[in-house]
Order: sequence, then structure tokens, then C-alpha cells
Amino acid sequence: MTLPYATMPGDLDHLIADDHVVVDRLFEHLEAGRGDRRMLVDQVSYGRALHAHAEEEVLYPALAEIGAAADAEEGRAEHQALKRLLVLLDHADPGSREFERALNKLIGGVRHHIEKEEREFLPALRRAVGAEEMGRLGERYLAAKRSGPARSHPTVPPTGRRRRLMHVAAGFMDKVRDRVSGRSNVLSTDASWLLDTQAQRILDTWSRLVLAPYELLTLEQARQQPSLADAAMEILQQDGRPTDPEEVGSAADITVPGPGGDLVVRVYKPLGQAGDPVPVVMWVHGGGWILFTNDDYDASCRALVTRTGAIVVSPEYRKAPEYVFPAAHEDVLATYRWLRTNATGLGGDPSRIAIGGEGVGANMAAATCGQLKQASEPLPVAQVLVCPLTTTAQYGASMRDAADARPLNRPLLSWMMMHAFRGVTDSLKDPRVDLLPLSAQGLAGLPPTLIVTTDRDVLQSQGDEWCARLEAAGVRATSVRYGAVMHDFFGLAAVLDKAAQAQEEVALHLRQAFGEASAAHAVDGGPMRKPKVIG
Repeated sequence: MTLPYATMPGDLDHLIADDHVVVDRLFEHLEAGRGDRRMLVDQVSYGRALHAHAEEEVLYPALAEIGAAADAEEGRAEHQALKRLLVLLDHADPGSREFERALNKLIGGVRHHIEKEEREFLPALRRAVGAEEMGRLGERYLAAKRSGPARSHPTVPPTGRRRRLMHVAAGFMDKVRDRVSGRSNVLSTDASWLLDTQAQRILDTWSRLVLAPYELLTLEQARQQPSLADAAMEILQQDGRPTDPEEVGSAADITVPGPGGDLVVRVYKPLGQAGDPVPVVMWVHGGGWILFTNDDYDASCRALVTRTGAIVVSPEYRKAPEYVFPAAHEDVLATYRWLRTNATGLGGDPSRIAIGGEGVGANMAAATCGQLKQASEPLPVAQVLVCPLTTTAQYGASMRDAADARPLNRPLLSWMMMHAFRGVTDSLKDPRVDLLPLSAQGLAGLPPTLIVTTDRDVLQSQGDEWCARLEAAGVRATSVRYGAVMHDFFGLAAVLDKAAQAQEEVALHLRQAFGEASAAHAVDGGPMRKPKVIG
């Protein structure tokens, strides 16, 4: 099911639909016999408990207020039946007759509930209250999920003061039970068994480090959580391996003038740099416009320095929601323009500058190229887009197939956009961020582009489509897809072989653009309509 109308990322119906897609994808893993059944059901149970609590606190009272009290009571009754099944699943062993019977009933019941909500309840509510109120209800829905109990409690009254008191007590006990049982350790990992062994270990380790799934946290809490880079460090320590960062000549922060004041820019230089100017790569880190810093993407930049011999420059752009769109895009563009003027002073060659990034960093890198083209300014000699966001729409098959993936699942993407475009939701269609609608004429003449995607990433389809549209516009565009790894994998080469392969692929593309690759590879590196798939 999908909603038959447009929504904004923070709207109540948008958030509920995201939850629906995730739980149905988890059900599909269970039905296909893949993944860890206990872990998958634990994730279903956790998600359903929070979802049901939030709907009972927000959706059903809102339905009652518009005269749909009967619908609200129907929803509550269905929740009670589903909660009882979840309690059975919590106590039964996977594979047992009791477990499998309860699971089959749960799958059927939840899917019926989803269809009813998406066909009737949610459209009726939107018609009655309007888009603005759906946004306010969405904020309340997320707050209710954060305060809800982590397990289902069918004996708790559906309304009233007694319900609130019992839920507080149940929530405390749930946290204790989850900590003792270890269930809290698996709630942010990928339970599908669709990742390779190394990638799975990274996510399992990360899941044990974080407080809760990111999309259930406040922005302040999320900014304090470990990243995948921290999980990689934990693995290196567990294995007794060196944890020192990859050696480069130097890494230092400088300040450059930006449109909102001075910007911090980190400059990495290669070992033994002397004599002739070297190429330069401007690399833009990810984080959904709201999270992470250059420290979290330090390994990516060091790898590029080592493998290309280039200087790497990475801007620390302004973050939303403190600085909403287009602040970050403006900072990245300003840094590139500064770099063209000042590359020589860094020891770089201003005629050999490339640009790239990861996630929304890739979005800003691509947007920078488009803005330079529109202004008739010199373009980078190449661009690299790793796991790029190229549209703000929930685009393509991967938005469903990887809806449950980690670290970036579909609800987290909506949560990030809700914060990143708070108060400026009309900017979601701005051509600097929503790239896919750009015309072939607008794309023609862009620099040779390498796009790196993974098959467990909600952004995979839009990355592939961007490559196809660049190629149709006559741009030399190449797509490489890495199988069985996740979004944000690129900087994890110390613990993930496919990240090391991707870094070599990216370096080869850049060296080719810098004039250092062989003529044979220059022919090999031409357009590819279908992505090369690795592993």
C-alpha cells in the first residue's frame, strides 16, 4: 500500500505510512525464510508497540474529533488483538507451532490494519484537518513514539489517566527487560541476512552502541550518538588491530569566508608533497544535512589522499535546523569557488580540481556542478557521488526494498528531511536539492561522473536513475553497485573489504580525470547503461 496523495516528510500520514512499509518488509523477510527470526520479530514487536501507542495517543483522538469515533474504536480494538499476538511471540520460540501460528495471524492482521488506515482513516483525517495540521500531528506522533513502552501491553486501558500511569510503569520495566535480555542491542541493526559478514558485524556493533534507532530520538540525542566510524573503531579494538588513522602528510582545519560567516574547512595533504602542484579533491561529508562532522568522515578523506596523491579539502557546512536550506548548499558552493582561487596557495593545481561526496554530501556536490554550469563558471574535471540523494521524493523500488535497512531506513530519511527543511518545505522541490527533474539540457556538459551505490540502501534507485539521466544527456557517467553492504559504507575500509574496493574504484576514476590513468582504462571507463555490480 502507498498513500494515494502527496505528503510532506513530517506529516502524520507520511510517518505512519513509513512505519507500514518497514513492518511489511520485515514480514516479507520472515515469509521468505531469510534473516534471524527472533531478531526480526523483536524488531517487529518493538516497532508495533511504539506505533500502536503513538496512534492511540494521536491518530485516534484526532479521528474522534472529526466525527470518526467509530473508526477510532475500530482501530483500538484491532490494536488490542495485535498486541496479544505480540505478547505470544515475545514468549514463544521461533519455529515452534505456537510462534508460527501467532506470526501468521499477526501478519494478516497488521496488513488488514494498514490497508484500512491508508485507504480510509488517514485520507479522511487529511481532508478534515488540512496539511498544516497533519504536520503538527506528525510532531506529536513522533513525541508519543519516544515516550511509549517498548513492548505491547494489551491489559493497559486504551484511554484515560490509568492508561498513562500504567504505561509509565510498563515503559520502565520494558527498558529493564530489554537491557537484561539483550533485545535492545538488536533494534538498530539489519536483521535480514542480506549483508555480508563484515557489513553485518559493523551494524551489529553499531546497534549495541547507540541509544535507540535514530528516528526515535530527539535531534539533540541523535547528535550525541556514535556513528559507523565509531563502530569500526570498536571492531579494530576488539580484534587487537591498530586504530591509528591512515597516515597522510598533514590534516589541518582552516577558515575561509562563507555566505554566513567564516567556514571551517579541513585540508588533507599527501605525504612527501613537494615541487609541482598536485590535483585537488573537494569532498563533502554526509549526515542528512543535520548530523555528523568531518571527524565522522575523516577516513574517507584520508583514503582519497593516499590513493590519488591529491590534496583533499572538506568543508564543515552549516547544519539544519539551525540553518535551513539552502545554507549548506551555499557553503559548499562558496568553498568550491574559494578553492578555485586559492588552490595554488595550498600546493594544488587549480586546473585539476574534482568534487565528490557521500549521501547528502553527494547531493551538494552534484548541485554545485549544476550551479557552476548555470553561471558559466569552470567545472570540476570529475565528480564522484557515493550513495547519493538525488531527489527528495520517495523514489524507486529501493525505497521499499530497503525500507528496513540500516543505518539509513525510510523513517530515518523522513526524519532527517523533516528537520532539514523545517519551515521551508517548499524547498523540497528546489532544483538544487531535487535533481532528478532537471532537463537533459541542464545536465549536458557536466563532468565525467562516477556513481557508487549499494543494494541495501533506500537511495539506490535514485542513484541509478541519476546515472541514466546523465548518460542520456551525453555525460560520461558510470555506475558501480556494491552488493551486500549498506549506506554510508565508503569510509569503513579498515573493517570492510568492499569499502576498500570502492575507494580504489573512486581513486581510479579521479586519477583518470587527472590524466594519470592509462589510455586503456579511459576507454573502459565510458558510459554503462547498467551498473556494474560487485559482490
